[in-house]
Amino acid sequence: MSNDFNDEHPWDTSLVKTLVGRLILVGLAYFDAGAEEPFKQQQLFGRVVHADERKGILLSLEGQRTGQQFNLPPDTRSFRKAEPGEYRLRTTGEVVVNPDFTVTFSIQKQAKS
Repeated sequence: MSNDFNDEHPWDTSLVKTLVGRLILVGLAYFDAGAEEPFKQQQLFGRVVHADERKGILLSLEGQRTGQQFNLPPDTRSFRKAEPGEYRLRTTGEVVVNPDFTVTFSIQKQAKS
């Protein structure tokens, strides 16, 4: 895990080998095309069930979304080891205790042609 982004290969095999069973705190920000501020933000958390370079990273969600699954893209560049402690989700008020990793993704709508 480093801060050196590799746009051609965003999959860190050594990191992925450690992910199954780990608790991941996910932050998602949704942007309109060309916008600088998100129109929606979402937070969720769960344990990694499976990680595949083509299919992505599958989470089994916990908390209010227990029983659901969520698939992250096959991109490990923004995974960071989480500092120990309690993390309160702004969107639901839930508290996540000692997640193993945090990850954030920005999702931007494509401009209409």
